[in-house]
Parts: sequence; C-alpha cells; structure tokens
Amino acid sequence: MWIGACTSTIGTWMQIVAQGWLIWRLSRSEWLLALDQFLAAIPIFLFTLIGGVIADRIDRRHVLISSQVVQMSCATILTLLVGFHVVHVWEILALSFVSGFAQAFGGPAYQALIPTLVNKEDMPNGIALMSIQFNLAVTVGPAIGGIALARVGEAWCFGLNALSFAAPIIALMLLNARFLPSKTGESILTSLKEGVSFVRKQSAMEALMVLAFLMTALGMPFRTYFPVFATDVYHKGPEILGTFYSVMGVGSIAGSLIMASLGNFRNKGRVALTMLMCLGAGVSGFCLSTHLAISYILLFIAGSSMICVFTAVNSLVQLITTDDMRGRVMSLYNFAFRGGMPMGNLLTGQLVPHFTAPVVLSVNGALLVALGLYFMFVQRRVATL
Repeated sequence: MWIGACTSTIGTWMQIVAQGWLIWRLSRSEWLLALDQFLAAIPIFLFTLIGGVIADRIDRRHVLISSQVVQMSCATILTLLVGFHVVHVWEILALSFVSGFAQAFGGPAYQALIPTLVNKEDMPNGIALMSIQFNLAVTVGPAIGGIALARVGEAWCFGLNALSFAAPIIALMLLNARFLPSKTGESILTSLKEGVSFVRKQSAMEALMVLAFLMTALGMPFRTYFPVFATDVYHKGPEILGTFYSVMGVGSIAGSLIMASLGNFRNKGRVALTMLMCLGAGVSGFCLSTHLAISYILLFIAGSSMICVFTAVNSLVQLITTDDMRGRVMSLYNFAFRGGMPMGNLLTGQLVPHFTAPVVLSVNGALLVALGLYFMFVQRRVATL
C-alpha cells in the first residue's frame, strides 16, 4: 500500500510540474495558473463532506479504487490531448476539476482507512510515516518531472502519471483490511449533521478546523507561482521549477522524519503553532529573496515547517475523533484543510496582477506568523492541546 501510494504521488507531482508549465507556456497568465489550482481544489471543498459520509457507510477500499480510476482516466485524456497537439487551456482546467472531484471522495476514505491499518497509540507515527511517503514522492516527482519536461515534453509527464495509478489500484485490491460499517437508515444529511455536531461539541476541534483552513489559504498559494519565480525572477527554465519543488520536498521529508521520531509527543498544539510561524517566515523570505542559494534554504525551511504543522494538526484531529465518526470528521477536516487552497489561490490570483507575486505572497507569509501568534497567546484552545 505504501509503495503504491508513493508511486502515484510521484506521478501526480510530475503532472503538477508539467501542467503548471504548460498553462504558463500557453497563456503567460498568472490568473490562469491560480484558476487551475482553484478548479482542482474547489470540488474537494464542495463534495468532501458527502465523501466523508460515504466513507462511513461503505467499504473505504472500494471508494479509493474508484477515485484512483477516475484520476488515471483524466491523466490519460490529457496525455492524448498534448500528444496530438490539440490541447487548450480550458480542457486542462476541466480535467483538473474532474480529478479534484474524484479526490473529494478518495481523500476522506484514505484518511479514515489509516486507523484500520495502525493501532491508536501508533497513530502519530503512522501519520508521520504517511507524510514521509508523500514528501519522498514530492521530492522525487518534481525532479523527474523537471528533467522529463525539459527533455521529452509535457505528454510524457502526463502519461507516466496515468501509469502510476496502476500501483495503488493493485495494492488496494490486494489489501486484506476491511471496514464493515453498521447498517443505517439515516439520510446523508442526517449523518452529516451528526459529524458537524460532534465537531462543535469539541471546542478544540473547531479551532483546529479554522486553523487548517487559514494555514492552507495563506501557506499554499506560493507554490502555485513557482513558474513565475522560475522565469521572471531567476530567468530560468523548467529545470529550476522542478528543483524548487524538490528542495521543498527534501525539507518536508526532514520535517516528517522529525515528527515520526517524536512519536506520540506532548504539546502538539504549541509545536504546530511554532512551526506555523516558521512556515510564514520561510514563505515571506523566499518571495522577497533574489539570491538562488538563499531561496533554496528558505524553501527547505518552509517545506519542513509545513509538514510539521500538517502532521501535528492531523494527529490531533485523529486522536480526538471516535472510529464511528472518523469518516465524517475527517471529511470536515478535509473540507477546511483543502478548502483553504482554492480560496487562497482565487484571492491571490486576483491580487498578483496588481501587486506582483513576490509582494502578495510575502504578505501571506507575514499573516501566517500573525496567525500563529494569535492562536499561541490569544485564542489558546490549540496551544493547550
């Protein structure tokens, strides 16, 4: 399962590198770069709550397989469009939306499947190791994507991504773990209300959801504009674009290893908020830097800090949640966590053409620092966890 997930994530990040570059090459539009990210994430924001209810009602393995098949199909279509030189930006945007729709159902199922495979006391380690898998792929995928993009073109990146989904599909078919939900006559809306009610009764959970939304809305958009930094700031090609993702991925692996080594540590809330402030400082520093070596160091800091925040917050949500509510609660978490991405990209896309990417994104980083200080010293529900 771990190898299958790693393989598909490598392919996905190859496509992310190539797709961002393709849109930038076809349009030279910063707005369309942001719109692509918005359309990829907005289905998750809109449908992940329903996905969570479904993950609590049917075998999560089947939901994941269906999600992987849809994403494979999208990558295959994009390969053919680019290979036959008939691709248009609107087609790329449409496929991003469809792929995001599949992830809206696969994401909660994947998150909820983890406790089936890992004992509760080992949950933080399991989440950290899952993060290592993801970020190992983030490191390798963009590097391979940058090389493939420069030497053989976008179509190969999309085609290899399509093939990469075969590994997790086979792994899921061979997986012995099963989730057998109890039968219920409740409507989807009633089940969803139960999940919302559970979260609202946990005051710290509400704060974690707000934090998840804001940290992704402010912290994720700067990656969308890596093609802009590569061409307009450093006057380079796709190779440096892949390097940006890879350096950030190396930092993320370092952060994941640190979190995994700590195990089920205390003061997760304070650690998360401290790392959130480091993330903000790294983002602002990268956006204002004009020296490549310094930018690499700041990307490493941003990547390691980001994964430490995500792992700590995810662990807290998983540990507070009961098994029978896990699919719905994790869908609410994904609703907040993934919902921040399209909203942040949409707002950033509106501001960047007027104020430039470095200025807007450096302000985002400063706001992350301010957010960490607020939750640390004013609204302390997270800091006390």
